[in-house]
Amino acid sequence: MKTITLTLIRHKAKKQIAFEFQYDVMIKEYVKKLPDINWSQTHRAFYLPYTKENVGISIQHLQKSPWNFQNNLPKEDFFLISLPSEQTKDIQKFKRWLLQKRLSYHTVNTYVSVVTYFTKYCHSKNIISYTHRVIELFNYDFIVKENKSISYQNQCINGIKKYLQYKSMHLETLHIIRPKKERKLPTVLSLQEIKLILDTIQNLKHRTLIAFIYSAGLRIGEALSVKITDIDSKRMLVRIENAKGKKDRYTLLSSSVLTLLRVYYTTYKPKKYLFEGLNNKKYSPMSARKVLQKALAKSKIKKRVTLHTLRHSFATHY
Repeated sequence: MKTITLTLIRHKAKKQIAFEFQYDVMIKEYVKKLPDINWSQTHRAFYLPYTKENVGISIQHLQKSPWNFQNNLPKEDFFLISLPSEQTKDIQKFKRWLLQKRLSYHTVNTYVSVVTYFTKYCHSKNIISYTHRVIELFNYDFIVKENKSISYQNQCINGIKKYLQYKSMHLETLHIIRPKKERKLPTVLSLQEIKLILDTIQNLKHRTLIAFIYSAGLRIGEALSVKITDIDSKRMLVRIENAKGKKDRYTLLSSSVLTLLRVYYTTYKPKKYLFEGLNNKKYSPMSARKVLQKALAKSKIKKRVTLHTLRHSFATHY
């Protein structure tokens, strides 16, 4: 049985998580499924930036693989420790409690992730009671010191507050100063760049998906949740159910994209969702991101572009 080993390397003047294994095509393809994975010619290994999130994602991904897995990353980092079973069960109860509050699935996962790090932090320092001072120290060590984004810092504070509410604990003096968000203009693509990206995508399903996201100005979660019955070709509208703010809305349906959708539908014959993956389930956001990144590489566009950039570009073009 072959083994995949996680090690710490320094590449491009930064700490990276390296995936080392004896060459095997199946292992290579499995590792490449990780989001934002890169190849280092110098180290002859795939790697990810050494962050708490990436360590957790990497370990979880490799634990599901059919191969042996060895973790040679530094053990002193608190986010690598295992929690006692009773705390793990408590966090799962917290997750169910959040879901009952009808919070979005993304928000629930973020809060659960934050609270998991917070409880590991406390466990590593033998902290039993959660005080405002403990939360302030966690905020500094985990967020400020690590130079996390402003939005992530706010999510962390909100997640811990929700956890304290779940535990029926009330802190009278939790005065963590929340930094103001920077007001940066979003990256947008020109019409020529959009056309160049679409022209580089040969796969019909992939081209239709990217064109659909851009032409309707959709968030990726909205696009992948669109059902066949949500396409109203008579009124040239797309119905978006349970969008941001848990509201339904309509958006534009482009005539050129409708033509593309008809060809796509005839070829792939989706059952329920407009874009489906294996077993007729929703197409995954990770797969959609990879489609865009490959198209960007082929088109040699150097801008920092994500799927959400297509939505911003739509807003400037229409």
